[in-house]
Amino acid sequence: MATVILILVFVVLFVLGVPIAICLGLSTLAMMLTTMDFVPAVTTIAQRMAGGINSFALLAIPLFVVSGQLMARGGIARRLIDFSKALIGSVPGGLAFVNVISCMLFGSISGSAVAATSAIGGFMIPEMNKAGYDKTFNAAVTVTSATTGMLIPPSNILIVYAVASGGVSISALFIAGYVPGILVGLGLMAVCAVYARQHNFPAGVRAPFNVLLRCTVSALPSLFLIVLIIGGIVAGIFTATEAGAIAVLYAGFLSIFIYREINLQDLKALLLKSVETTAIVMFLIGTSMAMSWILAYENIPATVANAMVVLSDNPIIILLLINLVLLVVGIFMDITPAVLIFTPIFLPVAAELGMSPLHFGIMMVLNLCIGLCTPPVGSILFVGCAIAKTSISNIVRPMIPMYIAMILALMLVTYVPALSEALPRFFGLID
Repeated sequence: MATVILILVFVVLFVLGVPIAICLGLSTLAMMLTTMDFVPAVTTIAQRMAGGINSFALLAIPLFVVSGQLMARGGIARRLIDFSKALIGSVPGGLAFVNVISCMLFGSISGSAVAATSAIGGFMIPEMNKAGYDKTFNAAVTVTSATTGMLIPPSNILIVYAVASGGVSISALFIAGYVPGILVGLGLMAVCAVYARQHNFPAGVRAPFNVLLRCTVSALPSLFLIVLIIGGIVAGIFTATEAGAIAVLYAGFLSIFIYREINLQDLKALLLKSVETTAIVMFLIGTSMAMSWILAYENIPATVANAMVVLSDNPIIILLLINLVLLVVGIFMDITPAVLIFTPIFLPVAAELGMSPLHFGIMMVLNLCIGLCTPPVGSILFVGCAIAKTSISNIVRPMIPMYIAMILALMLVTYVPALSEALPRFFGLID
């Protein structure tokens, strides 16, 4: 009965347009009131929210948010686009490939899908429009490609999963995200290649060697951030949390003193935006952790695990069911609360099947990344449509083959553990 009340209150509030964090908090309170008085229920929620965000690992989130803001405004996106264009822009449909590669590179530096959509899309969508590409296709490429930044480190959502899972190494998750993230990017590039051939998209002008060299030299300081952060983590020089501080210092130095596209007066607005973003994320984490606690208290994860095992003892079927549920959840819920709520529910099921928490985390994040670009609540979908000046109904059709490519990548990651575990094992981050 208590679980029914939680689901009912959450759905009603969500349909009414109440912010997701408040939906989580109020539905958790409604469930608690079935077993305790009002004051103890509110006190328990406050304690669980405070405890949920009282984690050293979460300190990396505001740091990577600030570094992402610096990168989005500091000229890094434009230099990565110029580098990608000089590298591959001359092939038929080359601007679509440039879009995908630029989103992957920027996402891997900033760790933010929204930042990648706005920063890369702001340059690439108008550029592709001028070259004769269909504007709905241009927006679809940007929106789906931006999701790779949630897998290719540094990634805030992988930090959130590490906290929700109760002990998976952030460093191992960061390294594990590379192959699946690149796999998604390659799948999207394959779709772009087919689309370009069908619609006779033009080829760009081949960049002379001196232009390629100049663009490479200009982009190298930005690309070095990947080496600095991941190399430092793998070498054990600093932790993933400390890497966030390094990213802020390096991105700030690059944007202010090297590229000179941010001045000291811009920092106030940039920091205020970062504080706003961090506050929203932390509030979501707090309310999600409170809901996760009451679900565990009511023994919901164990009940779900037992039900799935009874339903089928075939690991292939169970993992397929988990993926289907998460795909539906991703359509209606943002990725952060989805990870925090469903990790304690499905991780025990995955563990029963012999799936490592690291492998499950990468599968889950890749799955929910698809939800970021699906209506009705896909956050980066709205950003992409706003930049392209088109509607969601127009963009969905060219996105269908891209959804298929992402789901195929998801299936490969789900059933081939080596795609997630080989690199962390090579670097000695897991046994």
